[in-house]
Amino acid sequence: MVITTAATFCATLVDEWVRAGVTDAVVCPGSRSTPLALALVRDGRIGVHIHHDERSGAFIGLGIGLASGRPAVVVTTSGTAAAELHPAVVEAHQSGVPLIASTADRPPELQDVGAPQTIDQTHLFGASVRWFADAGAPSDDAASSWRSLASRAVAEALGAGGRGRGPVHLNLPFRDPLVGDAGPLPAGRADGRPWHRLIDDAGELGDDEIDVLAQALESVRGVIVAGAGAAGPGVHALADRVGWPVLADPRSGARVPARTTVAAFDAILRHPRFASDHRPDVVLRLGEPPASKVLAQWLAASGARQVAVQAPGRWIDPDRTAEIVVAGDPVRLVAALAKRLGGAAASGAPWLARWAHAEEVAQRAIDLRISSLDAPSEPAVARRLMASLPDGASLVVSSSMPVRDLEWFAAPRLGVEVFSNRGANGIDGVVSTAVGVALARRSSTALLIGDVAVLHDANGLLNAATRGIDLTIVVVDNDGGGIFSFLPQATDLSPEVFEQLFGTPHGVDVTGLAAVYGIPEVAEVGEGSGVRMVRVRTNRGENVTVHDELNRAVVDALG
Repeated sequence: MVITTAATFCATLVDEWVRAGVTDAVVCPGSRSTPLALALVRDGRIGVHIHHDERSGAFIGLGIGLASGRPAVVVTTSGTAAAELHPAVVEAHQSGVPLIASTADRPPELQDVGAPQTIDQTHLFGASVRWFADAGAPSDDAASSWRSLASRAVAEALGAGGRGRGPVHLNLPFRDPLVGDAGPLPAGRADGRPWHRLIDDAGELGDDEIDVLAQALESVRGVIVAGAGAAGPGVHALADRVGWPVLADPRSGARVPARTTVAAFDAILRHPRFASDHRPDVVLRLGEPPASKVLAQWLAASGARQVAVQAPGRWIDPDRTAEIVVAGDPVRLVAALAKRLGGAAASGAPWLARWAHAEEVAQRAIDLRISSLDAPSEPAVARRLMASLPDGASLVVSSSMPVRDLEWFAAPRLGVEVFSNRGANGIDGVVSTAVGVALARRSSTALLIGDVAVLHDANGLLNAATRGIDLTIVVVDNDGGGIFSFLPQATDLSPEVFEQLFGTPHGVDVTGLAAVYGIPEVAEVGEGSGVRMVRVRTNRGENVTVHDELNRAVVDALG
């Protein structure tokens, strides 16, 4: 029999379900579900119960989950067979019983062409499931995601999404051939551990959960990655106890002057030898991830054991590397770990000292290079704006390049709270968001934004001048989409095509536009009162060069 990707994919799902504690599966006979049914039977570690009727089979799975507290996997073929699971899914939803509904499906090329046993199975069960995922037809290119998919299905059924226990829906399209043998499986966690383990902090973490986390984090070579929603300055108490650096996003509240703060992590990790020599053994991730792709790739390639702490109701693991996912309050968790993880700081002193030295060198190199620039630059705007705001101020930063420039080049400081719309990472509605922040805070507020984002939300300026707020809008104006100049399109396409599709110069005078709404232009941050705009003109091509020079300056300074 030939080895197929579908068979390997399904064998991986089954292996991961075993690791996650699944003990039972209900299989309803059908053709399209053959790869998964065969994988369950061939593995032999999960009890397989056959039932000819999908509706009854689903309720058997419900009963297993009700009695055991573990989700059973219910397997069906495609079409109306999948729809027959709906009553049991609704009951599992209403009663909080874990269940994994695994519906086979036809591949995309057989959708909407009258193929037999084919219906739209996307979100088939609506709001009754805790999580829905369509895995797509199995592909070797996606093999690194297979264990995460299976493990997360169990975690979500057990309440990882913050909605409590309940059903999840995995839709699994398969192409012919449906019968095949599995090849080598993607490697799993050591010692048979599941890919993801959920610790639900619904209330306060108990001693057992803290012990699990403390044991997972026992290492001299650790780093804390603090993003938005992290633990604020209190994270440094933990970092001091364990002797680890805090790679701090400006939105985290942890990017403060402290020996454990590393703000220039993006530039530092571009130094090949430093990045290689300082790969951690464990990583504690707090809140949302920073924007830095360099950091994300370094973490993903590190092989470190990673613990992700995030607010209930969200699953933030784009690289699928989190071994332990804690749904809870980072502040409370950090405080508990600081008490439990004492005593490692002394042995970890050289590790932390090397990171602290790199941060000091990087900040000095960035300062020197920025001070030598003749023309205004986007990194300089971000760095100087953050430094110039008064204590107690709020800073709203747009997605695209502004949030990256602030993350990569702003120095640590106290007294400024940073906000950004990074849920969907869009540039729409940013002006209005800043107006809302200024209304809520009733204190000095600044907005760092690009020209295209201003155009996306020009009506956010409507009546802003009459709302009694103190808002300085700092517009980095490079007449187009500056972030695209950093992407392969900028070099792979002709200049004419690139400008037409990506550079997209608009020619709008943004300060003239603001004047229509009664908002004046001022020359510097700190001038005037009410709502005003500062425009900084930059060049998209030169901006790429400046970024390269700053990163090179840090790399050179690190030696």
